[in-house]
Amino acid sequence: MITENILELRKSIPGNVCLVAVSKTKPASDILEAYQAGQRHFGENKVQELCDKQMLLSKDICWHLIGHLQTNKVKYIAPFIHLIHSVDSLKLLLEINKQAAKQNRTIAILLQFHIAQEETKFGLNLDEAIEILNSESFKNCENVAIQGVMGMASFVDNPEQIRKEFRTLKYYFDYLKNSFFATNLDFREVSMGMSGDYQLAIEEGSTLVRVGSSIFGGR
Repeated sequence: MITENILELRKSIPGNVCLVAVSKTKPASDILEAYQAGQRHFGENKVQELCDKQMLLSKDICWHLIGHLQTNKVKYIAPFIHLIHSVDSLKLLLEINKQAAKQNRTIAILLQFHIAQEETKFGLNLDEAIEILNSESFKNCENVAIQGVMGMASFVDNPEQIRKEFRTLKYYFDYLKNSFFATNLDFREVSMGMSGDYQLAIEEGSTLVRVGSSIFGGR
């Protein structure tokens, strides 16, 4: 079933959009089936679970950390993480830079923005992001590469509201691109859209969709 779901999804996703299969809470055997269907990008929420799976599975998997990340957990994923979607503070960014330097690598990250109505969602506002990018401490970071933005829309049945929130995130991306990353070709990712709204997200400019239940079934 997982194989069929992935092949079906691929038909509805343009070639320039990366499908991140959200494998949180799913066993390694499910990930292996998706891997055998050609899937290489997987997203996890929790550091411990991510590390456990990374040990068990093929080393050419691109692991994405999409959940909230505490600074004291960064060191565990620093050796192998492909992309951290959820950077929502200067403190976290600096810790990622520090741990990446210890591993002698550059870690790719996205700035997470708060675009939903719910108060529980993490994320920056535009002023906070600008403050980070203008700070001296960020300018001295040599081991992180900001590649774009991430956001989660409100958990509602109103497509227009969701579309509006996705548009807000795309506006933030465009603003930062023009103001800070105009000559940086790596700053190109807009991570938005999940199983229920990924098609809307793609229409609004998403380059990374995080799809779980449509691949692996409900939790």
